[in-house]
Amino acid sequence: MKYNRFPKRDAIKNYFPLPNELFILGLNAGEISVYSYLLYLENRKTFQCWPSCKNIGKAVNMSQNTVRKYVLSLEDKALILTEPTTVYTKSGEKRNGSLLYTIRPIQEAIDLFNARQFARADAEAEKQRIAAKLAKLAPVGPCAPLCAALAQTEGKDPAQDVEVGIGPLLDNLPGTKEKAG
Repeated sequence: MKYNRFPKRDAIKNYFPLPNELFILGLNAGEISVYSYLLYLENRKTFQCWPSCKNIGKAVNMSQNTVRKYVLSLEDKALILTEPTTVYTKSGEKRNGSLLYTIRPIQEAIDLFNARQFARADAEAEKQRIAAKLAKLAPVGPCAPLCAALAQTEGKDPAQDVEVGIGPLLDNLPGTKEKAG
């Protein structure tokens, strides 16, 4: 038997595709690994899976809390949808089950990402318009004091009526010069 250095791979059995658009959305490595594991487990007809956070964490080498953080982030970015499930035990007790993950179409996530980018750009443009209007209203130079823009009031300056009386503090306090006893 001859050794084949590069064995033939069956793309349908051993692999699953990741959408190319996934890398446009600005996901970090943890989000990509959790999302790809969910894609690995999903039912290709219903686009759903229900692994526990513990099992996801074991598969991608993360703690349960970190997995929950990334799941919430993926939900916020419209890549997945989660629903709580319930399980009935043999004794008839109702218990909480794992989350049911639904993988959403990638185009929805891209549309949401683009809408957020446009909203962020509009907000930044509005901030710049407001700053330009404020710069036209109050032309105070960078070296001029801020109160120079205010008009001087007529009359006496209240700072001129203040008497400066700085002296030794201990002379005026009672009981400081006396000896104890």
